[in-house]
Amino acid sequence: MISQKAKNLADLKLIAENLIRHFPENRIFAFYGKMGAGKTTFIQSVCRVLGSDDNITSPTFALINEYDSVSGLIYHFDFYRIKNMEEAFDFGYEDYLFSGSYCLIEWPELIEPLLPENIVKVSIVADENGTRLITAQTT
Repeated sequence: MISQKAKNLADLKLIAENLIRHFPENRIFAFYGKMGAGKTTFIQSVCRVLGSDDNITSPTFALINEYDSVSGLIYHFDFYRIKNMEEAFDFGYEDYLFSGSYCLIEWPELIEPLLPENIVKVSIVADENGTRLITAQTT
């Protein structure tokens, strides 16, 4: 388990490095946090650490973005607008999750029954000063 505070973007990079180093065998990371907690911003840092130079944006309307990196393909999901789990089946979520590629998932609570075991749950909680507490552990 890791638990660190981020006060700025430089801190996010260091925490992202620690996250990948701490969970070297894991490829599925589920990001939990309220709207505006900084999930997409932290995922941008994770993608940079994994070696992606792509434009990292939230796939809120597309549900999934794909990025190239020196670590291989990275799949970035955002299930905020999903209406039911059937939509996840419709676009073949399992092909992505079981591909062996990195999968970074925003709003995983909306498809939690579909997630495999042994994922990394990443919690992001912002305080009133804008500091983020980022905690990660495997399930």
